[in-house]
Amino acid sequence: MPDNLRTLAMTEAMATKIISYDVMTAPGLVQTERYARELFVDGQIEAPDDIEKYVEARMARQAVMRRPNRPECLFYVHELALRMRLGDAQLREDQYLRLLFHTHVLRIVPAHVTAFRSACVLYELGKASPVVFTENDMAQVFAQDKTAVARARRLFQRLDAVALDEEQSRSKLAEYVSGLREDSDVPGTDLA
Repeated sequence: MPDNLRTLAMTEAMATKIISYDVMTAPGLVQTERYARELFVDGQIEAPDDIEKYVEARMARQAVMRRPNRPECLFYVHELALRMRLGDAQLREDQYLRLLFHTHVLRIVPAHVTAFRSACVLYELGKASPVVFTENDMAQVFAQDKTAVARARRLFQRLDAVALDEEQSRSKLAEYVSGLREDSDVPGTDLA
């Protein structure tokens, strides 16, 4: 496993609280295996021979979610991530259902809301200083300085104010699932 993935897994394992915001994808800690694989394949950045080890690493990181003393998690997911036509309808339905039933707290940021444009995660580590993590296709950055942590906290305060509440978010996800199922009744369509 590359050092950056090892560091990420270690940070997740030490966290007492994880607050996450994703714009274009479901959060890695709650991705289905097929969804994760399709992200790597569709991105065409990783060498094809490396994709399976990255998928396995992502699935292994999810063990933190099954621990008895797992971290408290709050996932903000921008509606754009739900609208992304990644893979087939079954892949998207499975991912929506994972988000609907297998997360701590999920809040959807409506499509019309402009917020931070890249993924951001704030890890609370108990007695240690909080850590902020952000990534894009070219770089992953861990920051522990007070400015980065304060910015992340402001981002999550803004998201708390504009995101759908937990019940509304579940209803919105259910709409996406039922939309896929309705579309599957029409031959030749695969719409989200």
